[in-house]
Amino acid sequence: MQSFFLGADVSKGYADFVILDDRKKTVTENFQLDDTNKGHRRLFQVIDRVLKQHPQASLFAAVESTGGYENNWYRSLQGFQQTLKISVARLNPLGVMHNSKADLKRNNTDKISARSIAEYLIAHPEKVTYRQHDQWASLRKQWGFIRMLSKQTTQMLNQLESLLYSANPDLLRFCKDGLPAWVLRLLLKYPTATHLARARVSSVAKIPYVTLQRAQELVEAAKHSVASATDPVTGQLLQVTAKQILSLQKTIDAQQALMVAQCSSPEVELLKTFTGIGDSSAIGIMLEIQNVARFSSSKNLASFFGLHPVFKISGDGSSGFKMSKQGRKEPRRILYMVALTAIRSNPVIRDVYEHHLSKGKCKMAAIGVCMHKILRILYGMLKNQTPFDPKIDLKNRQRGVGKKTNRSTSKGRRFQDFDPHAPVSGRQGKKRLERKEPQCVENAVCGVIATAPDPVS
Repeated sequence: MQSFFLGADVSKGYADFVILDDRKKTVTENFQLDDTNKGHRRLFQVIDRVLKQHPQASLFAAVESTGGYENNWYRSLQGFQQTLKISVARLNPLGVMHNSKADLKRNNTDKISARSIAEYLIAHPEKVTYRQHDQWASLRKQWGFIRMLSKQTTQMLNQLESLLYSANPDLLRFCKDGLPAWVLRLLLKYPTATHLARARVSSVAKIPYVTLQRAQELVEAAKHSVASATDPVTGQLLQVTAKQILSLQKTIDAQQALMVAQCSSPEVELLKTFTGIGDSSAIGIMLEIQNVARFSSSKNLASFFGLHPVFKISGDGSSGFKMSKQGRKEPRRILYMVALTAIRSNPVIRDVYEHHLSKGKCKMAAIGVCMHKILRILYGMLKNQTPFDPKIDLKNRQRGVGKKTNRSTSKGRRFQDFDPHAPVSGRQGKKRLERKEPQCVENAVCGVIATAPDPVS
């Protein structure tokens, strides 16, 4: 059966297309269509004509993830599946870019990009996943909206802290672990130290979570404050900023509650059985994983999250193991917060954390190990459709206790041992000597290289 491949390079308002066969020969020359109803109908006609000319053929189409501009074309191509023999995929631009570089393409235009997408489908069919329906599409939009609001809140908090330093610095001692809600409500009424110094203690104490004793301390500190900004403009900016932060936080809480209520996935409920994962974290992790069948092993999933260890070595220079941090930051951010919670509340993860701290690892490195451990546990839970059970993890760890590690030479040197006469650098010579010393010491203890006795005359 013949196969055709359609590559679509999407831009804002239009897209470029090309159709190739399995030999990368052009079936339909590059054409450009606008992102309108007329353009989408014209795309259907072009694909329909090609498939009618080859009744036994199938068409595989793909668009790159371009921040949402591809959604209209992707949805239309999925709609074509009802009447046309077509499969649709959404590709990671990074893979397409490296595949294009491997072909030594020097120029980069919309036409070339569309062809590169089609060629990627031909060259790497095992890396492309064709889906009929994306059940996470709406949740992914809502998650992105919540993340945008969170970033805006962080920016506003930074701005507020800068203003507060000159308007009422005594309040900053209550903001070391974040800005409490009562501080924001206090700033709505008394934005500067001057305003707070004139306030009645009883009025300040009416603010939620502000006791009478704390109100007295706040008013007294404001009377002796070293604040330099007492002008009305600074006060007005503080009030507006505090009001905006409270409004953003209220919107975020409402959107998160709505997202949790709309999500009824069994995978999310399964992840929540792990001690340390809540509603929001479970949804965020599943938005990244989507389908555990995409990953053949837990190692592949760790690589997707950028948690796999990497060790760079080239010639004489080398560096230690570290987390690769490849890919998107968002999944690692979610898993980092899960690890912090699990270290406090999950005995399995707490034991892993304390074990690596006792081995001399720094705290951040130990947390990285915990993130990797959590991800492996979650992979097993999703793969086997079983809730979290500490006994399963204990059983898996006990499997490797009795195994003996055989010390052997590197496979790369299996055809020749290190030659002492090789013209290597001084650094490489020291490395080879260090590899040889343990064996010499062991032989000396066993008497292998002991000095031979003098011959008897």
